[in-house]
Amino acid sequence: MNGASLKPRSGEAPKNIVLLLHGFGSSGADMISLAPAWQEALPDTLFLAPHAPQRCGMMGAGYQWWGLSGFAPSALAAGAASAAPAIDALIDRKLEQYGLTEADLALVGFSQGAMMALQVGLRRPRAVAAIVGYSGMLAGTVGLGHGSFPKPPVLLVHGTADPVVPVAALHMSESQLKRLDVEVTTHISHGVGHSVDPVGLRLGRDFVSERISRSS
Repeated sequence: MNGASLKPRSGEAPKNIVLLLHGFGSSGADMISLAPAWQEALPDTLFLAPHAPQRCGMMGAGYQWWGLSGFAPSALAAGAASAAPAIDALIDRKLEQYGLTEADLALVGFSQGAMMALQVGLRRPRAVAAIVGYSGMLAGTVGLGHGSFPKPPVLLVHGTADPVVPVAALHMSESQLKRLDVEVTTHISHGVGHSVDPVGLRLGRDFVSERISRSS
C-alpha cells in the first residue's frame, strides 16, 4: 500500500510507529495531517498513513478499505475482515524493518479507518500499545469471544452531531468492548459532526503518547 508518512521529529531511527487509517473516500494524504499536532509529544515516532488498497469509485480520487454498501452488522464485519490482511502485512513489514514489536505500535483510525484499527488491533498476535477510533465503531467481534486475545487499551471519540456514523455507535462499541474485558475510554464531542475537533485530537495524542511510553 502506498500513502503518506512523516519521519520522527528527532531525526533518529523510529522507536515506535503510529499507523493512521483514513476513512471511506479519503486517503493517507488527508490522514497524515493529524501527525504534525502529535509530533512534539511523540518525537521518536514514525507516522504512516497508507492509502486503502481499493479506489473508491463514488469519491473520485479517494480510497476505501472495502465497498461500503450499508451499516448492517454482517456487512461491516465481513468488509473489515476482508480488508485486514493488507494492513496486517504492512504492519509486519514495518515492525520487521525497524526492529520493533506490537508494543511499539499504535493504531489510529477515522470512520471506516477506525473500524479497521479495531479490527486489526484487537486481533494481532500480541497487544499493540493503543488503539484510537474517531467517529467509527467496532465492526464485529468474531474471533474475540473466547477471552484469550490480547486486550490493548482503546480510546473512542465521537461527535454528537455526526450525521454519518451516529454517536450511538460509540455507546454500542463501548458496551461490546467492556463485555470482552477490553480497557476502553470514551469521549463525546458535543456539537461536533463527522470530524475530529481539537479536543479529540489532543486526547488521542495524549492517549497514544502515554501508552507507547509505558510500553517502551
